[in-house]
Amino acid sequence: MKNPETGESKPRWVGGFATEDDAKEARDEARVKARRGEYVDRNTITVGQYLDEWIEAHAVEIKPKTLKDYRNIIALYINPHIGALRVQAVRPSAVTKLYRDLMAHGGRSGRPLSARTMEYVHAVLRKAFRDAVEVDEILSSSPIEKAKRPRRETDEPGAVWTTVQLKSFLTAAREHRLWAFFHLAAYTGARRGELLNLRWSDIDLDGAQLTITGSAAFIDGERIEGTTKSGRKRIVSLDEQTLQVLRNQRKMQAEDKLRVGADWRGRGEYVFTTGWGEPVHPDTVSSLFPILIKRNNAQNPNTPLPKARLHDLRHIHATTLLLAGVPAHIVAARLGHADPSITLRVYAHVIRAAEASAADVFAQAINE
Repeated sequence: MKNPETGESKPRWVGGFATEDDAKEARDEARVKARRGEYVDRNTITVGQYLDEWIEAHAVEIKPKTLKDYRNIIALYINPHIGALRVQAVRPSAVTKLYRDLMAHGGRSGRPLSARTMEYVHAVLRKAFRDAVEVDEILSSSPIEKAKRPRRETDEPGAVWTTVQLKSFLTAAREHRLWAFFHLAAYTGARRGELLNLRWSDIDLDGAQLTITGSAAFIDGERIEGTTKSGRKRIVSLDEQTLQVLRNQRKMQAEDKLRVGADWRGRGEYVFTTGWGEPVHPDTVSSLFPILIKRNNAQNPNTPLPKARLHDLRHIHATTLLLAGVPAHIVAARLGHADPSITLRVYAHVIRAAEASAADVFAQAINE
């Protein structure tokens, strides 16, 4: 809106700010932008309304599991706090307060929200408000970028099992029909969903390799198959022991099919199936993992295994390779990391441990 006397643009003032200080901050910022010709016309859309439209517009590009997670983040942690605010009224201080409140009592029963979930909240807000600036042009800058964001939590593993402990676990799990799954998880570093999506056509026993083509998950009771986390296929080499494990797995599956007969519910393509031929549910292997740890500890009371998650088998795989001197870019390719920098960040503690002996290795090589 222009001043009829001076011809200069003047911002139009509206309500909807959380505090008087926020309103004054918006006023001062708008005056500066008006002088620069950067002022954005008023838009009354609220954060809740914008996020609803934003998530629908991106539904076709986001993986089903990620889409469900985004919807939950918006419904549980964003809209109840700032959903009623106009997008143009959101100040960095309001976002900082949102983070602070969630970290204090944003979880179940008023407990603190986990750092990992906080990262997801921040990621959704950052993506949405960036589009509000660059795509929809209802903001000149994103308040998310100026907010004091929660401390980043990496996927860095804690206490990783040793190779001796891993052998102990696999020995204790040997009699379970899904033992091959845990062996493959440890010996390839593949993710849970990637292994449960694996078909026999993805395995080349003669070439001693398998191809990770996608990932499987269950959403609202329905099995959903999509791409890998990086969106790309990858080839993983296999050792002779793992090849034999896969041969045994195929033999067991053939015996299952023969025993069940006409009631067989699978088409034979999945590597890991139930006794009836159906694909294994992801929750099955996750809930089975601690049970098998307890079985190991009952058999080996003097050397019990530390508590671990199924995903830690992936960490064991990566850590063992890095400590053995395998270059980070090769480990990254094997794990399916989109960039070796991810591997370097996640396993920085392992690389630092290896670097401690680098000087001695160099000196020994020169003096030989």
